[in-house]
Amino acid sequence: MGERPLKLVVSGPVGAGKTTFIQSLSEIPVVETDELATEAIGKERTTVALDFGLLHLDGVPIYLFGTPGQERFDFMWDVLVEGALGLVLLVAGDNPRDYPRARHILEYLTSRHPVPFVVGVTRQDLPRVWTPEDVADYFALPKEQVVGLNATSPTSATLALIRILELVTGEQWQGAF
Repeated sequence: MGERPLKLVVSGPVGAGKTTFIQSLSEIPVVETDELATEAIGKERTTVALDFGLLHLDGVPIYLFGTPGQERFDFMWDVLVEGALGLVLLVAGDNPRDYPRARHILEYLTSRHPVPFVVGVTRQDLPRVWTPEDVADYFALPKEQVVGLNATSPTSATLALIRILELVTGEQWQGAF
């Protein structure tokens, strides 16, 4: 693969864990464009343009771009996914009300930018959440395309990252650490 940077996009509904996921993986302080939420979205701050993080695996730089979750900022989706080699769509395992929105985001992005993707089911550290198998059934996806994770855990986030990299490159990445 050489030293060419890989661009991966992290998307999903508001509150799915996109910023936290990138913070858990990034080797640099994450560039965030968070502002005070002006709508009742269940949290105080929200991403309005993008999040950016960087890490290296096996010497390969990986750029992580997080999209805004709110619909009014969806014009950034196309900008951020342009040229991406893969997509991680995050959904909160304890918030199935957002799954139709997540399906819309996934269908929108993959229809316009056909990239390999995985669905990450966050908050797997909490009781009474949807399992990756449940979410795979909901999205009608193969089970290996859906992973459970805790976005606050670098180890857990890395396992999800490995899964998308395997889909993107066709290579095994477990030995890269």
